[in-house]
Amino acid sequence: MSREPPALILETAVYVDDLEAAEAFYGGVLGLPRIGRVPGRHAFYRVGAGVLLVFRPEATEVVDPKSPLPVPPHGARGPGHLCFAAEPLGLGAWRERLVAEGIEVEAEVTWPGGGRSFYFRDPAGNSLEVAEARIWDR
Repeated sequence: MSREPPALILETAVYVDDLEAAEAFYGGVLGLPRIGRVPGRHAFYRVGAGVLLVFRPEATEVVDPKSPLPVPPHGARGPGHLCFAAEPLGLGAWRERLVAEGIEVEAEVTWPGGGRSFYFRDPAGNSLEVAEARIWDR
């Protein structure tokens, strides 16, 4: 049996109360291309090779008996966190873009390895970060 780890995270999820506000933010402000949508339940966005899933938690906590897909119930409440890579646009350009959209930068960090990042919130209160990929270099 192989002990190889997964190559990457294929998808990650955040949970929101107001799906329309989230769609305006992730699709409009951040410019992520939407690749799927079920009104009142979810919107899915392409982020590089991965996918960001934006769900309303109450819609994912129950299984639809009519659904052809056997996805078990899931969901989370309260603010989550995810981090976007600043590259190739660059940390400064992302910061300027968000500030121009009226998005408040909550904190800026210079990490011990030398990489930098900053934090902000989506309309649901999820903690988002844009970081130079080198924050994880060792």
